[in-house]
Amino acid sequence: MAVQISAGQVKDLREKTGVGMMECKKALEENNGDMEKAIVWLRERGMSRAAKKADRIAAEGVVEVLISDSGTEAAVLEVNCETDFVAKNPDFRKLVADTAQIALKTKCNDIEKLGEMKLADGVSINETIAGLIQKIGENMRLRRVLTISAPNGHISGYIHMGGRIGTAVVLEGKKDVAELGKDIAMHVAAASPRYLNRVEVDSTELDQEKEIARKKLIEEKKPEAMIEKILDGQMNKFYKEVCLVEQMFVKNPDISITKLLETADKNLKLTRFVRFALGEGIEKKQENFAAEVAAQLNR
Repeated sequence: MAVQISAGQVKDLREKTGVGMMECKKALEENNGDMEKAIVWLRERGMSRAAKKADRIAAEGVVEVLISDSGTEAAVLEVNCETDFVAKNPDFRKLVADTAQIALKTKCNDIEKLGEMKLADGVSINETIAGLIQKIGENMRLRRVLTISAPNGHISGYIHMGGRIGTAVVLEGKKDVAELGKDIAMHVAAASPRYLNRVEVDSTELDQEKEIARKKLIEEKKPEAMIEKILDGQMNKFYKEVCLVEQMFVKNPDISITKLLETADKNLKLTRFVRFALGEGIEKKQENFAAEVAAQLNR
């Protein structure tokens, strides 16, 4: 009688080996759910190098922004590797480009499901990654994907420094806004807004900011009657730092993004933005350039 394999077992094996979900499920099925035997089974089938490198930190790579010909659909994707050398490798770049095409076509927002999808040669993205890990000798992984749609607007994108930052913005109310959209997408890359507008600001963060500012004003012995008024001014400054529509435009610091839009067309609205910065949130081991080259030569 076949052993029932749980999603948790598959997930655990994937985390241990770095091999795709479907391959992990098959390995467990072939070995009656025995984790160690499944790992050996994968290694015997040419995935050992991928498994051995799965625990190495992959914080380099590429952020890809792909926009449909119509300008109404977009995919933003991050694929990681260990070094900048591999991030420039043609095979790695092709994998990223092909994966972004699939994400855009399928409107996939689930990185696990995306990895299971097949490329044009009939091989899954996860299997292709495992093959590249064996060929190149570095850990790689799909990290995150987001697809957006703007049926009544236009999406513009921007890629900074060859894929270290990728952004996309949605403008609605006018169709011929590609240049303006690109300018705002560049602004998003440079200014790192965290929210679109005040409504989106996390209330917990806002309360924390107010409390910190209030304590500082008390320590500075500001008159109690003036504290709330001063706080309002400081919160307005906070909004201008974190909200895209209130930030000052990087190409013309005399005007805000809102004013920029109003000048272009009063009916124009900025309704969404996406910003992926390569490796953000990943704790990366610091190595100098010489050590990185030596590491590459010794593999």
